[in-house]
Amino acid sequence: MKLHELADNPGAAKKKKRVARGPGSGKGKTAGRGIKGQKSRSGVALGGYEGGQMPLYRRLPKRGFNKPNKLHYAVVNLGMIEKFIAAGKLDAKADITEDALVAAGVTSNKRDGIRVLAKGEITSKVKLVVTGASASAVAAVEKAGGSVTLLAPVAAAAE
Repeated sequence: MKLHELADNPGAAKKKKRVARGPGSGKGKTAGRGIKGQKSRSGVALGGYEGGQMPLYRRLPKRGFNKPNKLHYAVVNLGMIEKFIAAGKLDAKADITEDALVAAGVTSNKRDGIRVLAKGEITSKVKLVVTGASASAVAAVEKAGGSVTLLAPVAAAAE
């Protein structure tokens, strides 16, 4: 293969449509916008506008509720904890606290607490001290010979 034989895959590079460049272009004069009307003008936003009719988003009733004091947990999987122990970033002999998980880089921040889920395998005997854990995660840790201690959520402790 030589330099002059290099070519893009067919259809990989699409040329930009150049509108309003004279009658010979096929997209001259009105540039494909038709004649007059709101959509032919610049700066038009037709978001939910239905020509004066009551828009659909206002015709439908409101639904649901967003709890203002909902807790947001950082999620950590057992497989990740095992991976970090194997890499030597976490010490399995010491208590694995939320601060230790953040310091090791398993999660970037602990938010309102860390919740452990059972995705992945854990073989190390660990003592986890976290805000939350799924029942299957607790069972997996105990099966490996470890234990899980649950703390009160940070936001709940502040109230």
